[in-house]
Amino acid sequence: MEYRIATEKDIELLLKSRLDTLRDVNCLGAGYRFSEDFEEASRRYFLEGDQTTVLAAEGERVLGCASMCYVELMPTFSHPAGKRAHLMNVWTDPSRRREGIAARMVSMLIEEAWKRGVTEISLDATEAGKPLYRKLGFHGSEEHMVLEKE
Repeated sequence: MEYRIATEKDIELLLKSRLDTLRDVNCLGAGYRFSEDFEEASRRYFLEGDQTTVLAAEGERVLGCASMCYVELMPTFSHPAGKRAHLMNVWTDPSRRREGIAARMVSMLIEEAWKRGVTEISLDATEAGKPLYRKLGFHGSEEHMVLEKE
């Protein structure tokens, strides 16, 4: 198994792994087709967005992926540099779960985020993912609230 930070050369693997992840997490089925606009926006973000994605692969077969998206906000007392990150799309092929693949990918991303000066990493966890994130040191927060456009 090879763990590596993806580059622009991996764009087709990145896009495929993202779509597979979303199909799996949202129970959409293998035949579900995303819109061309969605696929193009995802491709553009991987190529131009401030992010790091780790791939776990055997040859050209992606067995896991995880992305860290970086944002810079106005500095606060708790986060004087204003550098924060959001962990997304942590996914492992169902046939290879419980082997530590996700933990290794997320650990690589955490290390990279700390090197980049990030002071807070957030994530949106599924129930299945919460034990892994707790094991890696994540905890619940009373600070965050969300407003979504309807």
